[in-house]
Amino acid sequence: MVIYHLSWDLRYFGFITANVEEGLGWRAFARAIAGSFLLIVGISLVLSTRNGLNLSRFLRRLGIIVAAAAAITAATWLVFPDTFIFFGILHHIAVASVLGLLFLGIPVPIVVAAAVLCFAAPYFFTGAAFDSPALVWLGLSSVFPRTNDFVPLFPWFGIVLAGVAGARLWLTRSGSVDGRPPATGRRDSPGGWASDILLWAGRHSLPIYLLHQPLLFGMVFLAAQIYPPNLLEFEPQFIESCSVNCIDSEVDAEVCRKTCNCMAERSQAEGLWNDMMFLSLSAEDEKRYYDLADECRAEAETP
Repeated sequence: MVIYHLSWDLRYFGFITANVEEGLGWRAFARAIAGSFLLIVGISLVLSTRNGLNLSRFLRRLGIIVAAAAAITAATWLVFPDTFIFFGILHHIAVASVLGLLFLGIPVPIVVAAAVLCFAAPYFFTGAAFDSPALVWLGLSSVFPRTNDFVPLFPWFGIVLAGVAGARLWLTRSGSVDGRPPATGRRDSPGGWASDILLWAGRHSLPIYLLHQPLLFGMVFLAAQIYPPNLLEFEPQFIESCSVNCIDSEVDAEVCRKTCNCMAERSQAEGLWNDMMFLSLSAEDEKRYYDLADECRAEAETP
């Protein structure tokens, strides 16, 4: 998570040209990180209730997560008002922690079936009926929302349920009854500084999650003020990415090449380039950007 966010910050401020937002490898990396969080949520939910649900402890933990999620929304709304986070990983964990309780006592095959349904839901139930702002968090809307982090209920809750099912099966195989083993004492670390660091990080994962990105973002921002990056270095990558997307829309390759070269030149001439590279175009400038795309396409298609 820290590696991904540091890379995102370096890309945002123009220090690296990696396509962190849309690159296939980077997207897989980000989803693997989110998936691991949610898998652990499901596993932890089973382990923390193995001797029964401690309601006061559960509500205290839930309150902390809800407060942290609200803080993320407020902070990103101030910094990125057009793409603020309204249902990110912490929001999902809060909702999943409550919904997951419903699956702790029912047969494991039903939990597995529910997980499969969660994974399948976006393929079968997506539609305009879910485009309402009140329903977009479900992940079934026809338009993907503009936000810097989006972990909707479907299909991601399926990973939480996979963690619930896996933990219950493992506990049953280890000799517990109905997935609830007898209480066990805390095991000490096998030793070594690396193990101690990992244990400490695991026990303080929420503070690390909340604090690491503001610290990294601030440090990279400061570095950008002292050593401003040369954003013109992004031109070859922009042209390549633009051309690939253009060709994928079944436009002639030569027309795409001319169009993308034109867009790079015109956006620099009109002062849009830096904001394009920082992914911070205003609504007005974004409209001008798409107008440039139409103008450049028309010029490229002119014999």
